[in-house]
Amino acid sequence: MQRPEAWPRPHPGEGAAAAQAGGPAPPARAGEPAGLRLQEPSLYTVKAVFILDNDGHRLLAKYYDDTFPSLKEQMAFEKNVFNKTSRTDSEIAFFGGMTIVYKSSIDLFLYVVGSSHENELMLMSVLTCLFESLNHVLRKNVEKRWVLENMDGAFLVLDEIVDGGVILESDPQQVIQKVLQSAKEQIKWSLLK
Repeated sequence: MQRPEAWPRPHPGEGAAAAQAGGPAPPARAGEPAGLRLQEPSLYTVKAVFILDNDGHRLLAKYYDDTFPSLKEQMAFEKNVFNKTSRTDSEIAFFGGMTIVYKSSIDLFLYVVGSSHENELMLMSVLTCLFESLNHVLRKNVEKRWVLENMDGAFLVLDEIVDGGVILESDPQQVIQKVLQSAKEQIKWSLLK
């Protein structure tokens, strides 16, 4: 039998948290403490992906839900995350009820954000795929200047990995192949015009 502290934390809007807020609490399953239950699986695992420079300024960002609906809220969140993570050597942070995995490279910080109950390994696979794909597309120069000069390629890489918060691909070789195919099609269409 599992120890109680090993069971999943309740997510806002479910279990004891929902009951306290006046919402309906789901029925407990046999052998499960009241108020705690597993989350229903969802394809929507990524809340946001963003890349900041070493001063904490945004270079690239995509938010996939309405957790931060305005640009002002997004920028404030990014600043807080950067301040918390820029001076640490870890790869995972829990901030504002969210799981954040991140990686630094020369003068960039790459972040993938998921909800508090999201699997860190899934988020890390997205981050690794993003970094390795950018590394190939930018010819091993994952730094601010090259990202700015190749922003369309960076967004194309991101769009091949995550769409609407759903992880589409986590294999960098597959992403690179799709990006190259898209680039060839764009060249073909530009020549036909």
